[in-house]
Order: sequence, then structure tokens, then C-alpha cells
Amino acid sequence: MRCIYCGYEDSKVLDSRPADDNYAIRRRRECLRCGRRFTTYERVEDVPLVVVKKSGNRDLFDRNKLLTGLLKACEKREISLETLENAVSEIERELLNEPEREISTGRIGEMVMDKLQSIDPVAYVRFASVYREFKDVETFKKEIENLLDRKGDKPNEG
Repeated sequence: MRCIYCGYEDSKVLDSRPADDNYAIRRRRECLRCGRRFTTYERVEDVPLVVVKKSGNRDLFDRNKLLTGLLKACEKREISLETLENAVSEIERELLNEPEREISTGRIGEMVMDKLQSIDPVAYVRFASVYREFKDVETFKKEIENLLDRKGDKPNEG
């Protein structure tokens, strides 16, 4: 495995353990040239998922893009990377278990919002504002009211 720091093509495995509920193997490696350590994941190659965008264009599903979107929504929030990686893994697993190999961005967006709603309400509203293209403050207000209603935490009227 090529070192991500110096590019050397050989490393030794220090530790291997199951990850993502046994859907992957996490390997801790050490570069034989520079001695730096890094982590790799080994996953079973599956029939690829294709994401159908609003424009009709098709791209291969990329879990890193999904993680990047979650990281942006959760910026400056106290949410661990592990929590977000687990959310991405759960979404990916759900998608892989569906019979269709082509998934719309709309379906993925709804899945992300479901996960974020249970992880962090602020991140959820951030993501929803971009995903649903909120045009004004009133739309924000309605989404927050809907979120509070679903949680049973009605806002205090004063």
C-alpha cells in the first residue's frame, strides 16, 4: 500500500480489525521508508451505485462526497468524525441493499437529512437550507418549527 505521506510503495500492517459492522476491515499501517502511520479500509467491491443528478447526469456514488457534505453541515459543531463516518456507512449500506443501482440525489438528500435530524438539529437545518434551496427567512422559520414539532418541543409563544 502506497504511503499517503511520502509515496513509498511498501508499508507494514500494525493492526487489523473489523469496521462498519463487519462490512470493512480497518488496517493501521506504517510506512517502511518514513515511518509515519496511516489507516486504510478494505471493502468488498460491489456493483457500483450510480447517482442520478437533477440535471440527468450520472456519476458513481462517492462516499467521500457524502462525508464532505456532512462535514460542511456540521462545521463548528461538537460532532465526532466517527459519528459522521458511521452515518455515511449506514446510508451507503441502505443504498446497497436497495434493488435499484441508480439512486437520485433527492433520495440521498432525504436520507442525509434523516440522519442529521437525529445527530444534530443545527446541522440538519444547515443541510436542509442548501438542499432545499431556502429562499428567505420565512422558509427557515417554517423548517425550524417543523423540526421542533417533530421533537415535541413546541417553541414558547410570548
